[in-house]
Amino acid sequence: QVQLVESGGGLVQAGGSLRLSCLVSGRTVTIADMGWFRQAPGKEREFVAHINYNSNIYYTDSVKGRFAISRDNAKNTVSLQMNSLKPEDSAVYYCGLTPVNYMGRLSVDAIRYWGQGTQVTVSS
Repeated sequence: QVQLVESGGGLVQAGGSLRLSCLVSGRTVTIADMGWFRQAPGKEREFVAHINYNSNIYYTDSVKGRFAISRDNAKNTVSLQMNSLKPEDSAVYYCGLTPVNYMGRLSVDAIRYWGQGTQVTVSS
């Protein structure tokens, strides 16, 4: 059984940083595509970042240069380092796993397993 557990969310001032982690059990992250998504109140869940089976990395335009996705094979985790945070980054952040190898942005429909989400709030 595959389980994903996010941690690291919280309240931060604009310009600050947070690091989110996603601990995966039941599946080795090195043989899966992993993604981060976010969902703000009243909005659809949207793609943020993706690291694929071949370690290719993709970001949505609004976070390029500020966010960094990485994978720790020893800990079986995927992290999202978020710098220069803005109020519009506020959302519940979810990590997702798909056993299918993709290039580019991940769609919500591509994800087979989701974490429970972690709240990120950026104050102005």
